[in-house]
Amino acid sequence: MTNWTKEDFLNGQTLLIDKPLNWSSFQAVNALKWAIRKKFDLNKKFKIGHAGTLDPLATGLLLICTGKHTKTIPSLQGQEKEYTGIITLGATTPSYDLETEIDQTFSTDHITETLIKAKTAKFLGEIDQRPPIFSALKKDGKRLYEHARKGETVAIPTRKITISAFEITQIDQLNVHFRVSCSKGTYIRSLAHDFGQALQTGGHLTALRRTKIGTFNVDNAQTPEAFKLQLGEK
Repeated sequence: MTNWTKEDFLNGQTLLIDKPLNWSSFQAVNALKWAIRKKFDLNKKFKIGHAGTLDPLATGLLLICTGKHTKTIPSLQGQEKEYTGIITLGATTPSYDLETEIDQTFSTDHITETLIKAKTAKFLGEIDQRPPIFSALKKDGKRLYEHARKGETVAIPTRKITISAFEITQIDQLNVHFRVSCSKGTYIRSLAHDFGQALQTGGHLTALRRTKIGTFNVDNAQTPEAFKLQLGEK
């Protein structure tokens, strides 16, 4: 248990949280918000928010800021991020990950370790990336995923992103393990999809973990449940 005070959270804390699988970023923030409010009898005006969404199917580092530290959220969101994960080759899904079912399969007979590693160079530096249709970006006043779930076709413009590192760390049959460092606005699901296209075999994201945001590292993070115990909540 840490001897935090009400003033600590009002003056501002940047909390390193390891978001569990199947939790939304909103759920993680909410868990901390209610625990802190209950512990210190804070009203609804207590400020708390996160510096960069993680999908429910992703785990890893979520920076949650309280009080006056919420003013730092925009600058934290602009920091370079690092991810590790798995791209599974040979099939695609509409969401580019496991949120939706496989819609197409492709031959992988031509795939070699040399080819996989060679194609990473195509994605280094500043590139144009198209966000996935299953995303929270807005188009015509609606979230893209709302259009997707209705089966509507939407033109999604590309945007400039920067990938400073794209390393293949292991190849387990069709499962390509990777580490990526990238700029704000990068969709790793889109990277998985585009990487599969570059290999002419299709691909989708089957695991994702955010390991770093700027100088913050998930090795120093704790789960929401561990935070609540540290706060003294039973």
